[in-house]
Amino acid sequence: MISVLGISAFYHDSAAAIIIDGEIIAAAQEERFTRIKHDSNYPKNAISYVLAEAKIKLSEVDHIVFYEKPFLKFERLLETYVGFSPKGFKSFSIAMPLWLKEKLFQKKMLFDELKKQDKNFHDIKKIYFSEHHLSHAASAFFSSPFEEALILTLDGVGEWATTTVSIGKKNKINIIKELNFPHSLGLLYSAFTYFLGFKVNSGEYKVMGLAPYGKPIFKSLILDKIIDLKDDGSFKLNMEYFNYATGLTMTNRKFSKLFDLQKRDPNEKLSQVHMDLASSIQAVTELIVLKISRHISKIYKLKNLCLAGGVALNCVANGKILKENIFDNIWVQPASGDAGGSLGAAQAFYFQELGNFRKISRIDSMKGSYLGPEYSDKEIESELKKCRAVYKKLKPDEILKETAKILSEGKAVAWFQGRMEFGPRALGNRSIIADPRSKDMQKNLNLKVKFRESFRPFAPSVLYEKVSEWFDINTESPYMTFVAKVNESKHLKISNEEENLFGIEKLNVERSQVPSVTHVDYSARIQTVHKETNLKFYGLIKEFEKITGCPILINTSFNVRGEPIVCNVKDAFNCLMGTNLDVLVCNNFILYKNEQNKNLIQDYKNKYELD
Repeated sequence: MISVLGISAFYHDSAAAIIIDGEIIAAAQEERFTRIKHDSNYPKNAISYVLAEAKIKLSEVDHIVFYEKPFLKFERLLETYVGFSPKGFKSFSIAMPLWLKEKLFQKKMLFDELKKQDKNFHDIKKIYFSEHHLSHAASAFFSSPFEEALILTLDGVGEWATTTVSIGKKNKINIIKELNFPHSLGLLYSAFTYFLGFKVNSGEYKVMGLAPYGKPIFKSLILDKIIDLKDDGSFKLNMEYFNYATGLTMTNRKFSKLFDLQKRDPNEKLSQVHMDLASSIQAVTELIVLKISRHISKIYKLKNLCLAGGVALNCVANGKILKENIFDNIWVQPASGDAGGSLGAAQAFYFQELGNFRKISRIDSMKGSYLGPEYSDKEIESELKKCRAVYKKLKPDEILKETAKILSEGKAVAWFQGRMEFGPRALGNRSIIADPRSKDMQKNLNLKVKFRESFRPFAPSVLYEKVSEWFDINTESPYMTFVAKVNESKHLKISNEEENLFGIEKLNVERSQVPSVTHVDYSARIQTVHKETNLKFYGLIKEFEKITGCPILINTSFNVRGEPIVCNVKDAFNCLMGTNLDVLVCNNFILYKNEQNKNLIQDYKNKYELD
C-alpha cells in the first residue's frame, strides 16, 4: 500500500487530499472547517479530515507533496522586481520580509506544522514539491477517463507559468508549451474583476455572470491596446496598463484613462458600462481559449482535452469549446483552482515520479467530487439536539416524496446529504434547491436567501437522460463545468418591449419554461445528475418530475454570500436560522423553519463580508 498526501496552501483556497494506491480517498478545502472564505492558512483541519477518512496516521503516510515550488516562485518575484525597477519598491519591501522569514523555507515550515499534528512524524525527507502547473495538469488528466489527452492549464500564475499545454499518456505527463508571467489570461480577467469592484480570486465568477447583461463594445479596444493576440492563442499583455507585476493594485491610471472610467467602488451601483466591460473581457477570454484549443487540436491531433487551473472554471468558455466540436471529449477538473492542486500534486508524484500503473475509470476517478465529510443519522440527530432544533425523521422514500412536494409548492429547501463536495460547486450534497419553473425564484433566492446581487444566475440540476430535451448539450456535465443554451422549444415568446430592455431590467423577463435557471442570454450552467454517482439527489429530482413534469431543480451552494459552503450539521442549522430558507433536510431528518424556536433566529446578512 502506497499513500500520498497532497497539500496546497499559503496563497488562497488551501486544501488537502489523500490517495492510496492511486485511488482518491478524500479531499477538502480548509475554508469549510474554519468558516473563513478562501482560507489560505496551513490546512490543519483538512489534513486531519483526509487522514481520518483514509484511516491512517500522519506518521504512517509514505509521501507528502506540496503543490508548487517556493524557490522558483521566489526567483520569479526577484526577477520581476529587478526587471521593473525602480517601480514597485513599496510592494517589494512588503513582500521580501515575509519570504525571507517564512515562505522561502517552506519545507521546514511544513515539517514543523506536520509535527504539531503528529508528534511521531519525524522524517522531513517524506516532503516533496511539485510544480504548480504540473499539479493542475495532473489533477485533470490523472482524474479523467482518458488514456491519452491534451491538457490545457490556465490560471493567474504559478511559479513562472500562467498557461501550459501538455500531453498525458497513461501514467505520464509531458509539458510541451508554456506561457510565462506577466502574460496571463487569469491575471487579465482578474484585473477586470478588480476594476469592476469585485474581489480578486473570488469575484471572477461575478464578472462571468454579469457579462450577458452587457455588449462587448470594448472587445476591439482590449485587443488593440491591451493584448497582442496571435493566431495560435499565444499573447503578450501591454504592461503599461497594469500594476500587478510589482504594485499593490491590479490596474493603473492608464487603464482607467483607456476606458474613460474610474475603478468601481464595491458599494457603487452597477451601470451599463460595467456590464459592457464584463461582456468585453468575457468575449476576449473566450476568443483566446478557442484560439488555443483550435491550434493544439490541429497540431497534436488528439481527440481528448483535459482542463484545469482557475480559468477552467469559466464554464461559458468551456461551453464554447464544446459547442465547436474541436475535440471529441472534454473533461474539466471540478476543483480546477488551487485547492485541486493538492490532489494533483499527490497524483503527479504517485504516477509520474513513482511510475505506478494508472487504472482508468470509465466515468472518471473523482467519485462525483463527493470527497468530503459525511455524517450518519445518529451523528446528525445528536447535533440537531445540541442546536435545539425541532425535527422529524422520515423513511428514505418518504423524505424524497415530502421534499419533492415542498419544492413543487415553491419553497426553498436546504439539502444536506452524504459526502461534502470538493471544489467550488455544490453538486447536490450541500445545496440549496428550488423549483426552476418559478419566475420569481432567482431574484428571491439571491436577495432573501443568499443576500447577494440579483443578477447572479443559478444552475439547473437535470436528470442526465433528459438533458438534451431541455438544453442544447448532449454530453455529461456532472460538475457544472459547461454552459449551454436552453432549447428553443422551451423558450417563451417575449414582446418587442421586453426584447429591447437594457442591463438589469432584463432580469425580470420570463424567457423559458424554467425561467429561474435561464440566464438573460438563454444560457444555463448545466449539472447532469446520474444515479450511479448520486442516487438520492437523482431520486429527489425524479420525484419532483412525477409531480411537475419537470426533471430539473435549481441548485446553488448551501451558504450565503461570503460564507464557505456548509460542512457540518451545525453550519447547516445556522444557515437555516439566518436566512429565509423554508426547510432543511439533513439525511432523513426534515426541519421546517416555521416550527423552530424564534429565539434561535440569527442575523446572517451581516455575518460574512461581501465576496
